[in-house]
Amino acid sequence: MRDGDGSRRLGAAELGAELGERATLVQFSSAFCQPCRATRRTLSEVAAMVDGVAHIEVDAESRLELVRALDIARTPTVLVLDAAGRVVRRASGPPRRADVIAALGDAV
Repeated sequence: MRDGDGSRRLGAAELGAELGERATLVQFSSAFCQPCRATRRTLSEVAAMVDGVAHIEVDAESRLELVRALDIARTPTVLVLDAAGRVVRRASGPPRRADVIAALGDAV
């Protein structure tokens, strides 16, 4: 879904889990992706540290329609959503904890 300004919004129906009250970290992963494991750990730790932030992991192989709609080219890819589900930041590759925390600043 798109907002009036053309920005992409995602919801629980598309992601298969409830969004965070303040922000959501969405991780696109694949089964044999080694960096995805480290990314899962980092995002889970940050979500546990920051109130109102959720971490949702999406299996890219089973959600190809969503992957194509969002132009996900590799795993891991992380989207940072604000409380309304708007994509405010996007990055590919395993993130550093400090970068995730900084990206959340754009969302909350």
